[in-house]
Amino acid sequence: MNAMDRLKREALHRQLELTTRRHFLRECRTGIGMMGLGSLLGGCDWLGEKGKPAPSGSAIGSAHPMSPRTPHFAPRARSVIYLHMAGAPSQLELFDYKPELTKLNGQECPPSLLEGKKFAFIRGVPKMLGPQAGFSQYGESGLWLSDLLPHFRQIADDVTVIKTVNTDQFNHGPAQLLMHCGTPRLGRPSMGAWVSYGLGTENSNLPGFIVLTSGGKNPDAGKSVWGSGFLPSVYQGVQCRSEGEPVLFLEDPAGMDRDLRKATIESIGEINRLTHEQLGDPETLSRIAQYAMAYKMQTAVPEVMNINDEPAYIHELYGTQPGKTSLANNILLARKLVEKGVRFVQIFDWGWDMHGTGPDGSLDIGLVNKTRQVDRAMTALVLDLKQRGLLDETLVVWGGEFGRTPMQENREGKQNPYTGRDHHSEAFCMWMAGGGVKGGHTHGETDEIGYAAVKDKVSVYDIQATILNQLGFDHEKLTYDFQGRPFRLTDVHGSVIRDIIA
Repeated sequence: MNAMDRLKREALHRQLELTTRRHFLRECRTGIGMMGLGSLLGGCDWLGEKGKPAPSGSAIGSAHPMSPRTPHFAPRARSVIYLHMAGAPSQLELFDYKPELTKLNGQECPPSLLEGKKFAFIRGVPKMLGPQAGFSQYGESGLWLSDLLPHFRQIADDVTVIKTVNTDQFNHGPAQLLMHCGTPRLGRPSMGAWVSYGLGTENSNLPGFIVLTSGGKNPDAGKSVWGSGFLPSVYQGVQCRSEGEPVLFLEDPAGMDRDLRKATIESIGEINRLTHEQLGDPETLSRIAQYAMAYKMQTAVPEVMNINDEPAYIHELYGTQPGKTSLANNILLARKLVEKGVRFVQIFDWGWDMHGTGPDGSLDIGLVNKTRQVDRAMTALVLDLKQRGLLDETLVVWGGEFGRTPMQENREGKQNPYTGRDHHSEAFCMWMAGGGVKGGHTHGETDEIGYAAVKDKVSVYDIQATILNQLGFDHEKLTYDFQGRPFRLTDVHGSVIRDIIA
C-alpha cells in the first residue's frame, strides 16, 4: 500500500469515527459514567429526567440506573412491604378454618390424599390432624381468624385473605426462589430487584430495595431471594440490621474523615471509569453508582434505621424494643423506610417450619411463640400506615413459601414426638392490605379439610403479577434482555387477581 492510499484510508477512518454510532457510544460512555458519579456525589438529583417510562429491554440508557421512572400506567401503590415467614406458617391454624377436619382428627388418612402425591417427609399412612387453634369471626366482613392472632382481628376489615395460593415446589429453598424470583432455580432477579429496576428510587440517599431479616437465620434459599440475578447489581437488595451498625462496613475506617472518604470514592470512580472506557461493561457503571450510594448512605441510613426516637405509644403499638434484633423492630423500620421513599422493603423471618420434631418446631409450642412475635407488629403496621395516610399507597404482603398438610407428619412412617404438619403445595394462605386492594375480603375457597383449592385457585405467578400491577406495571412488559431473549419475573405465566383489587 503506497503513502497516498494510507492517507486516504486514514481520512476515511476519521470520517467514520465522526459519524458512526459505535464510535459515539464508545467515546461518550466515559462522560455518562462520570456524570452519574458527579450527580451522586454532588447532590440529590439523579442523572436523567424524572417521569421517563419504565424500561423494557436491557439498555439502561443515558439516565442513571436508579433514576426515578414512571411505570406503564397509574399505580395504586408507591411502595411494597413484603413480610415473608420463612418455613411456611400453617394456614389451618391461622386463616383457613376447617371444622370438618376436627371431626376427622386421629383417623387414618384416606388413600385418595396420598396416591400419586409427593411429600417432603410423610411416609406410609399418617393420621388426620384437626385444627390446633380455635377460630372466630371478626369485623363487618365476618373474617374467620385464629385465636392465635388476637391483635390481627382489629384489622379484619382492612385486609384481603387469599386462601388458595398454590405452588409446584415442596422444599423450602426452591419454593422461596419461586415465590420471589419466579423460578425454583438460582440466577434470576428477585421481585424487589425487578421493582427497583422498573421504578428506580425516590430518595437518592437510600437504596430502592432494602432487606431486613430476623429469626436468627437467613431463609433457606439464602441471599439469592433478594439478589439481582442477571440485572445490573445496583438493583439487588441491600441487607440492613436493626442492631449495631445498620450496614456492615458502611462506617469510615479509623483515621479516615468524610473529606478523605469522598476523595477516595472519587479516585475509585476514576479507576472504574477507565475500566468502563476500555471494556464497556455496564456493570462498571453499577459499581460507580454503588460506591457513590454507599457514601451517601453513611449519613442517611443511621438516621432512618434508628427507632430510639419513636414516641412511646409507637413502641407500645408495635411491641418494639430498641437496641435488639427482632421481627417487631424490623416491621417498624419498614414503615420508616417507605416514609423515606424506599420502593421495596423485604422482611424475612425464619422459624415457621412446624414439623413436630421438637418443641420449637411444633404447632402447640413453636407456632404459638412465632405468632406472638408477629401478630402485634404486623397489625400495628397496618394501623400505623393507615393513621399516617400511607396505607393507600403502600401495599403490605404477608405469607410463606407453601402451606401445611391436613395430616400430622409421620416422619419416615413414625409419628413425630410433637404435633406438626408436613410441607404442602396444594393450597396455602396469604394476605394483602393497602395499595389498592380490597379490605374485609376473602378470595378463594379450599375443600372441607383445606387440602386443595375448589374455587379461584391462585398461583405464585398470579401473586407476582398482582403486586406488579398495583405498582403500575404490566407484568408481561416489564422485561430485560438476557442471553438473546427477554425475561420477566413471571416467566410465561401469571394473571392479575382482579377480584381483590378495590
